[in-house]
Amino acid sequence: MTDTHDPKANATTQEPAEQEQVLTQNEATTTEAITNDVDSPTPDTSSAGEPSQETPLTCVDVIERIKVLAQEPLNAPKEELEHLKQVFYKLHRASIEAAREAHLTSGGLLEDFKPDTSAEEEYKAAMSVIREARAEQQRKEEQQREENFLRKEAILDRIQAMIDNSDKGQASYNDFKALQQEWKSVGDVPPTKQADLWKRYQQLTERFYDILKLNIEFREYDFKKNLEAKTRLCEAAERLAEEPDVVSAFHQLQKLHEEYREIGPVAKELREEVWTRFKTASSAVNKRHQQHFEDLKKKENENLEKKTTLCETIEAIEYDKLTTYAQWNEKTQEIIALQEQWKALGFAPQKMNTKIFERFRAACDTFFTKKADFFKGMKDNLAINLEKKTALCEQAEALQDSTDWKGTADKLAALQREWKTIGPVSKKHSDVIWQRFIKACDTFFEKRKEAGASQRSEEHKNLARKKEIITALEAIDPANPTEEDSATMHELIREWNSIGHVPFRDKDKIYKQYKELIDKLFDAFHKRDATRKVARFKDSIKEGMNVGRERERLLRAYDNMYNEIKTYENNLGFLSSSSKSGNSLVAEMQRKMEKLKADAEIILKKIKALEEKDAQE
Repeated sequence: MTDTHDPKANATTQEPAEQEQVLTQNEATTTEAITNDVDSPTPDTSSAGEPSQETPLTCVDVIERIKVLAQEPLNAPKEELEHLKQVFYKLHRASIEAAREAHLTSGGLLEDFKPDTSAEEEYKAAMSVIREARAEQQRKEEQQREENFLRKEAILDRIQAMIDNSDKGQASYNDFKALQQEWKSVGDVPPTKQADLWKRYQQLTERFYDILKLNIEFREYDFKKNLEAKTRLCEAAERLAEEPDVVSAFHQLQKLHEEYREIGPVAKELREEVWTRFKTASSAVNKRHQQHFEDLKKKENENLEKKTTLCETIEAIEYDKLTTYAQWNEKTQEIIALQEQWKALGFAPQKMNTKIFERFRAACDTFFTKKADFFKGMKDNLAINLEKKTALCEQAEALQDSTDWKGTADKLAALQREWKTIGPVSKKHSDVIWQRFIKACDTFFEKRKEAGASQRSEEHKNLARKKEIITALEAIDPANPTEEDSATMHELIREWNSIGHVPFRDKDKIYKQYKELIDKLFDAFHKRDATRKVARFKDSIKEGMNVGRERERLLRAYDNMYNEIKTYENNLGFLSSSSKSGNSLVAEMQRKMEKLKADAEIILKKIKALEEKDAQE
């Protein structure tokens, strides 16, 4: 930057503003003079004989006014205080003179006269408040002037330092102007020090402007070198955008920024352009760095979710279902696989990384602790299981020659179910004890098979007879059933129930056919009976019948049937239909329930008939 004006001329233009702040000796002592005479007696310059043009005041009035002014002592007008002082002492002297005359008139001696000074003391006390406040204000102002003097000296020292370092290119016109502005903002200094301080300021100002012109030429050269250096940094920052290692690029950029800050300025017209180029290159690197960590954060959150799932998987293990070595070993392999998955995952977010690892480790520790406990307890369990299975072998061997085919088969089946509930035994006993048990069971079932061969021919005869019953049932016409058909159906039902077993593979099929036919016929008979009963009931309704009472009786009967139906439905829920006797019982209960439903339907129709009859009347 090149200055076109004369530095000395510029310094001269600043002088009047500074000179305005210099106080004369008389001006500086004005305040002190005011504070020193606020309570000293002032000669009465008024004529005692002149009548007052104002409302007469008393000493009490003056004192009260001074007390009011003492509430804001720094704002009390000097002229009013001076006036009040004159009035007070004029009144005070008049009152003392009047008291002396009265004392002498009454015959008292002059030397015995003692004037009343209480009013004067009260006056001085009120005035002292103002005097002390102003004295304190003066002290503060003097202290502030001393502080201002030190501040201005410090500013001059800084200007001196700028001049001393001018050969190093550290003289800055803008810094100097800032110091000048700071000098002007500082208030007054002690009058005795003002002249020397101002003289030094003028000298330093002139010296600074003398060297400033020389420094401008060197500064142009610096601008050129700085531009070259900053251009090199811009190019380096732009290359970092292609750096594969994002983190390394970011750290390299920080070093470039440190270098950029250490390099001095370039020409003013190029500063914005160079800085914009460097900032744009930096933004590209910073954006990649920020995106890198956002992606890393996202990946860490995904890892946390996956690790949480692994923890939940291990924590969800149902240990009470791991009852064999094979199950524990299989689950162990699963845990090891989960641990390998854990190792393959990266870090979770820092604040959760330790917690999720502790959770995973605790879950794994729990598993392996329970596994160790299981294997430790299995040794004793193996011996106990061997004893239990040996006892089952003995029971099976005691039953293997029985001819109670049904009862014994059920007992052996129960023993086999119990065998499955017992845990393993040691390998050296496992095959032996199993062969012993299965041999006893096979012995019985082979004998039963031989005895059952003769029974199968009987079962085929029973099957043929049941098919004949089905054919007979199919001959009954459900569209127009008669009383004879009803008797035939019940006779066929009794015969069906008296027939023994049929081959097992045909049992369900033949029974299903029979059941569907019986249900269809029962439904037909119920409908026929219901139609007849309702018709007879309608015919029986007479004139004058108490419809309300009859309807109430039918409703009670319906409620009883409804409750009985509910009881059958509940009981059916507790019955097993896995055996023939069970099937018979269920079928009988279902028939009774269906009959109750049909009867209930008849009652509803009767109630409806009563309501229609009542509506006609």
